[in-house]
Amino acid sequence: MENPLNFKGFFAIILVLGGCKARHFMAKKEAKKEVKQSSKGHHYNAEDITVLEGLEPVRKRPGMYIGTTGVEGLHHLIWEVFDNARDEAMGGFADNVEVALLPNNRVRVVDNGRGIPVDKHKQTKVSALETIMTTLHAGGKFGGEGYKVSGGLHGVGVSVVNALSIYAKAEVHRDEGAYVQEYKQGKKKAGVKKAGTSKQTGTIITFEADPSVFKEIKYDWGKITAHLRQQAYLVKGMRITIIDARETEEKIDESKFYLKELALDVPTMSFYFEGGLLSLVKFYNQHQKPIHKNIFYVEKEEDGVDVEISLQYVDDISARISAFANNTYNAEGGMHITGFKTALTRTINNYARKNNLIKGAEDNFTGDDVLEGITAVVSIKMQEIQFEGQTKGKLGSVEARGAVDAVFAESFGAFLEEHPDDAKSMIGKVTLALKARKAAKAAKDSVLRKGALEGMTLPGKLADCQSRNAEESEIFIVEGDSAGGSSKQGRDRRTQAILPLRGKILNVERARLDKMLASAEIKALIVAMGTAIGDVFDISKIRYHKIIIATDADVDGAHIRTLLLTLFYRHFKPIIETGYLYIAQPPLYKIKKGKEIIYAYTENEKIKILGKDAEKIEEVEEESEQVEDTEEKEETTETKKTPKISIQRYKGLGEMNPEELWETTMDPEKRVLKQVTIEDAREADKVFDTLMGTDVTSRKSFIQSNAKLANLDV
Repeated sequence: MENPLNFKGFFAIILVLGGCKARHFMAKKEAKKEVKQSSKGHHYNAEDITVLEGLEPVRKRPGMYIGTTGVEGLHHLIWEVFDNARDEAMGGFADNVEVALLPNNRVRVVDNGRGIPVDKHKQTKVSALETIMTTLHAGGKFGGEGYKVSGGLHGVGVSVVNALSIYAKAEVHRDEGAYVQEYKQGKKKAGVKKAGTSKQTGTIITFEADPSVFKEIKYDWGKITAHLRQQAYLVKGMRITIIDARETEEKIDESKFYLKELALDVPTMSFYFEGGLLSLVKFYNQHQKPIHKNIFYVEKEEDGVDVEISLQYVDDISARISAFANNTYNAEGGMHITGFKTALTRTINNYARKNNLIKGAEDNFTGDDVLEGITAVVSIKMQEIQFEGQTKGKLGSVEARGAVDAVFAESFGAFLEEHPDDAKSMIGKVTLALKARKAAKAAKDSVLRKGALEGMTLPGKLADCQSRNAEESEIFIVEGDSAGGSSKQGRDRRTQAILPLRGKILNVERARLDKMLASAEIKALIVAMGTAIGDVFDISKIRYHKIIIATDADVDGAHIRTLLLTLFYRHFKPIIETGYLYIAQPPLYKIKKGKEIIYAYTENEKIKILGKDAEKIEEVEEESEQVEDTEEKEETTETKKTPKISIQRYKGLGEMNPEELWETTMDPEKRVLKQVTIEDAREADKVFDTLMGTDVTSRKSFIQSNAKLANLDV
């Protein structure tokens, strides 16, 4: 079913354009599985062992290599090919990369680097180009003089893309020649051929993702431009051009080394930054209010590790730290972030003590204090890099910790001494965080003491379920007492709990913990979930594995939904990451056609259900107006023959009786839920800042830019 939420301009944009994306989830009872005995019984011989050759393992288990065959995995194909071009630029061999989206779902990536070698490989006895394109763990990143530093670790990139493509072509320009080889699902169509002469140097990779692997092949222009813009910041002096030629009717001459030379009338973007991470921090803070003028920046090599760091404090309570290793984004941080945080806390404490800004040990700043309001980017480049897992989400190289600590501590200490006004502003910000932390701790302790005195009593407004098994239990967070009453009567008391909220909860985007805990509605939700909050948060104590937000399908309902999502994103992110947060999808219409009752969840569904009857309804309405002007006995034959069709528009859950609410929204066999996920935490963070923060100008601009997506119910 389509998304029936109407207020797209304010809330759904978080799900659609932001990082917080919802996917449909139909809850059904799990079918009983039968375990059948193999016909071979317990025999286990050599003939039972399957050997997958070449790139067959990739096609057999694509998720092991690209994470998923969904949207993220599809775009991962582009990143893998681009990373090879970027590594040429990182090595100083290239300065121009072009990524083009072509008709028929083809993607073309070009760099003006050295070009993949085409001479015969001693070990494989075929061209090095063919070896790299068709063999796992083959590439110039395993030693030798291929690359000093690269983003790839396992060398599986372009060969995996080749394996998962219905068509691929590699074109190499080097040594005054142009060489070509084509592939299908990872297998070569023919050997490497010399197609002619060339004055260019570089590599062109074109691929078409295999529709038998990827259910939907639809590239996201916004996702691609955001990712490649970031890469341009990370490699100073590299120009990246992105071309969207998917819808063009012009003939594309692929014999051109760069398609930008064709001057196609299509969307094109180009990124080039000389400032490196300093420019990236400026970009991240474009909608923030900095508390000091000068942005800290350092780039220095330490023990073979190139360290680049930039930071700036802003008037906010959230910390935004981005980590990169060999230009690969590390969503989970790693050793370089550990070294950065350690040095940051130590350096600020040392400066504050030296300048008599703090006295005793009880006034020392903690790691949380110094991180509040910081925007920082930490990037390291090194050989023999180690990641935890193929997705490279966390850096495991221990050497990076010491290198970052040493470089940053020395440079940041000097920065504070040389910029006393900036240092004063930073210390003031951190001191405010320390005071707020102490106040929040006192408030939290008060709540816990009170809860202990009350025997941790659940909130009175909570209608809890009978089950104490969190795996089968679920809680509906509903809007208002009216909806609460209907849902309490219509629920399955054994597994479904109901928590009604009165009005709109506190906007927690800029609220500290002590203020949050003063809110009766938020406190009731925290106690009901059982996880606590802050540094004592424990997801293992959660009382429900489905937390379902059920608000009305109007503007106010969308606003309440957004406030709740902000609360969960900022303070209960593990609940989202674990997949426990959902959004209920109640119907918009109840359609009665004679004795038949059908529920429609969207406007399009309503039109589809009515079909030709949509015109009849209009005719009946028009005819009724005419009949009202005459005597009742003069009704037309056409009116009498028209089937009785009535449509009820639901604007709130409170308008539904318990039976309707159960049948449409709460019955696990029939309902539709949307599971909230965090696809891109940094983009989601940016959207929440814009929508829920204090920058009115940015929020106004955002709403105006996305006004066309809004379908307001007024």
